[in-house]
Amino acid sequence: MYGGIMDPLVLVIAAALIVLVVGGVVATMRYRYTRPNTASVRMIAILTVVLAVLTVGVYALPRVTASPGSNSPLGFGGSPTVAHSPIAGRSPTPTRTPSGSTVIKIGSDLPVSGGDASVGLPIQNAIHLAIDEANANHSIPGYTLMFAPRDDVGPSGVHDPAVGSQNVTALIGDALVAGIVGPFNSSVSKAEMPITNQAPIALISPSNTTPCLTKNTPLSGCTGVNDLVASLRLTGTINYFRIAVTDDNQAIAAANYLFTTLSYRKAYVIDDAESYGIGLANNFIQEWQTNGGSLAGHDSLPSTTTNFSTELAKVAAAKPDVIYFGGIDATGGTAIRQQMLQVQGLQNTPFVGGDGIYTSTFATTIGANNGGPVYSTTAFLDVTKLPQDFISRYQNAYGQQPGTYSAYGYDCANILIQAIKTALANGANTPADSADAAGAPVFRQAVIQALKQISYNGVTGHQSFDANGDTTAKNILV
Repeated sequence: MYGGIMDPLVLVIAAALIVLVVGGVVATMRYRYTRPNTASVRMIAILTVVLAVLTVGVYALPRVTASPGSNSPLGFGGSPTVAHSPIAGRSPTPTRTPSGSTVIKIGSDLPVSGGDASVGLPIQNAIHLAIDEANANHSIPGYTLMFAPRDDVGPSGVHDPAVGSQNVTALIGDALVAGIVGPFNSSVSKAEMPITNQAPIALISPSNTTPCLTKNTPLSGCTGVNDLVASLRLTGTINYFRIAVTDDNQAIAAANYLFTTLSYRKAYVIDDAESYGIGLANNFIQEWQTNGGSLAGHDSLPSTTTNFSTELAKVAAAKPDVIYFGGIDATGGTAIRQQMLQVQGLQNTPFVGGDGIYTSTFATTIGANNGGPVYSTTAFLDVTKLPQDFISRYQNAYGQQPGTYSAYGYDCANILIQAIKTALANGANTPADSADAAGAPVFRQAVIQALKQISYNGVTGHQSFDANGDTTAKNILV
């Protein structure tokens, strides 16, 4: 039986055999009453041999099957498929092979030249290290990972959102790119997120901390003109992820440390009236008051303010235990700390801020000054606290210490690799080649879905993502 019906040639042979048998019976009966005709006997023998050869030949031919619903002469749809028999030298049960390309690309978009090279290049190196290790360890059997790095530095010599947009557009155009690590700067993310969201393709940042990329709550400072979510997430679905802790979490950590560890009870808050600073200030106040701390005052001053003497006189009159500043060094952080030394009652008052004052510029400027203690928070691990085996592997590969963000780039790459592996295990097929525009979105969406469910233990700790694509790890250093 072939494809559910009798092959026409087999029917012919069967009919011929019936004739032959009948003929044999008749010949036998005639033999009993008459002398047999030698020619007749010879003809029967020849026919028997021919039919036997035809029968063997038919069964040695490839079997033909067709899909139901065909308009073919056999009554089945689609093109016939050949299932080679053992006689033809093929296995009747072929070994399963990957469907689609066996090359999978991981892209990156980072500032790796010009003025930003000192931060971007160590991240790119770490991503490359992760990919090289995955290939060496055959992390995804049957597939080879390829790195496709891009530089988002523009003509000005620093990161450029326009260049970043061009980079991700080019990466999206290569169907074999399964996801992108980056960018480094939040301003570049604002340009890239709408493009990658519509593709869709996973974008996973090792360093973006601006809350408004994923949040639009009052506490994050991301409402009104700072509510960017709808314009960044055009499809309403998640494709952007990050393993850097957002700025609003820094403020919460600071409030807890100042209240619980240092036992301060009365705080005065100043912010620079920008989204970053407002977010820090609002979250600090909420956590501070939740802990039972007293708020001596809260003022928002323009980021262009340079003379804080009047403001600081007001703060001194409130006699706070600590001053918390929401902003960066250039928007008041450095100036306030310097001018506090000139105000009676504030010379020894502790000054605290987020990672916006965790800069070499701030440290250099106030380093020689007297005054009270200064604290800042940062979402990134001290390089010296990273696992030694990672530091050694990075040094062996690049001849230098990893950068501040190298471990985060390394983990982003490995998280993406794990998601790709999960997508394949769940039945997703890679695109056929770099030009497979139909297959790319399907596979990329499967990778995004896997990222949403990821649980990964890396050099930066345990990483998974919440409903906004933000890391659930809230590791903050004070």
